[in-house]
Amino acid sequence: MADQAVSTMTSREAVVHHVTAQQANQTVAALLRTLMPGQSWSQVRNLIAVRRVMINGNLCLDPARRLKEGDVLKILPHPGPKPPTQEDIKIRYLDGQIIVIEKPAGITTVRHPAEADWPARRKQLQPTLDELLPRIIARYENKRLPKGKMPRIRPVHRLDRETSGLMVFARTAEAERHLGLQFRKHTIHRRYLAIVLGAPKEQTIDTYLVRDRGDKRRGSTKLKGVGKRAITHVKPLERLGDYTLIECRLETGRTHQIRIHLAEKGHPLCGEKVYNQPLFQPPIPDHSGAPRLALHAAELGFEHPTTGEHLHFEMPLPSDLQEFLDRLRRQARRQKP
Repeated sequence: MADQAVSTMTSREAVVHHVTAQQANQTVAALLRTLMPGQSWSQVRNLIAVRRVMINGNLCLDPARRLKEGDVLKILPHPGPKPPTQEDIKIRYLDGQIIVIEKPAGITTVRHPAEADWPARRKQLQPTLDELLPRIIARYENKRLPKGKMPRIRPVHRLDRETSGLMVFARTAEAERHLGLQFRKHTIHRRYLAIVLGAPKEQTIDTYLVRDRGDKRRGSTKLKGVGKRAITHVKPLERLGDYTLIECRLETGRTHQIRIHLAEKGHPLCGEKVYNQPLFQPPIPDHSGAPRLALHAAELGFEHPTTGEHLHFEMPLPSDLQEFLDRLRRQARRQKP
């Protein structure tokens, strides 16, 4: 159904459309009316409001957003999950130097530079962690601050929008410098849980990653002197029929490192929509029914930037991934002879 006009708002399958040069600079609402003949402005705006429209893999809630050539617009058959709110972000540790939180899936760490000039109303539709945390901290500490003056937080690492799990932010320049040094020295303990296709073996994946492997996706290179070294330690935990629950320990922290490494070994994450396609080959089908990218930052350990105390935190799988894991377990039991 890709790139075809949509004649109904009750399609049972997602409809994907690639924005052409002629359609560039249209608003999302305007393009939807073109794709859906007979639908009114209020109907297409409601389609956006009920979270059935995505742009480049991210939920779109702004009918006035201008599209660019090459943007991928997807119309979902059912409403997507509601964006996380402040109440969904749990504080695990807070002092004057750092804050450790449990990040829910569906929110990015920082705003992309291309979004920096968005008006405040548009940013409020999909806030980022670095925008929400100052308000959360002020409320948690019960401080009455001058209007417009919020406590500053300093991101020192990232998690993808669809990845849940533990994160630490600095609150001072000293903490930012100290934590940044720990990340650069690879002394931060990070353990992830993931559910992947197939049955990967216990192994250490050691490659050099580049921003463009040849098809505008990140990936590994064999060219000497090119790319940044990325090391992932993989250990299978539980076989689930056609899938496996694994743990990954990061020795380095490159962008999308776990997703790339596992996909290149033929074991893409369940719910993967970017790195499930080998170079110049068709995408690997995903029949798992994953609710999102099946990746969770389950453990985080580091040295406190001022006291030197070793801090360690653990977070169980959130309900969506736990329910997905339980379903795969039931399916695996039924498949056994």
